[in-house]
Amino acid sequence: MYTSTFTFAKRQYDAEFYALDDVIAQIAKSIPGYLGEESWENQQTGLISNVYYWESMAALQSLMKHPEHMKAKQQQSRWLNGFQVVIAQVTGTYGDNGIQHPLAGRVVTTQSEAHQERQA
Repeated sequence: MYTSTFTFAKRQYDAEFYALDDVIAQIAKSIPGYLGEESWENQQTGLISNVYYWESMAALQSLMKHPEHMKAKQQQSRWLNGFQVVIAQVTGTYGDNGIQHPLAGRVVTTQSEAHQERQA
C-alpha cells in the first residue's frame, strides 16, 4: 500500500478550481486500488494536507498520469502558494478500530514480501 500526501498553502480559490478539484476527486475514487483519503489543516501555519491511500503504486500512478490531474498541476500556481508531495510505502498499520480509517483492518504486504511469496 502507498500514501500520497499533498501539502499546500492556498491562495484564492475560484469556480474553476472547485470544478477541477471535484473532477479529480471523482477520478481518484473511480480508480481500482483507491482506498480513501483524509484532509488536515495546521491552524498555526495555515498549511493543508490531503492524504490519499492506494492499494498499489500502479493505482496511484493512474491518477498522477490522468489528463485532468496534469491540467491541475499546470495551473496550480493560480490557486496555491506553494506545495509539497510525499509518496510513501506503507510498511504497517494498526489501531483499536475506534475510528473509521481508510486502512483499518487491512493487511500490509510490502513489495519484498510479495516478491518472496511469488518465489516460494
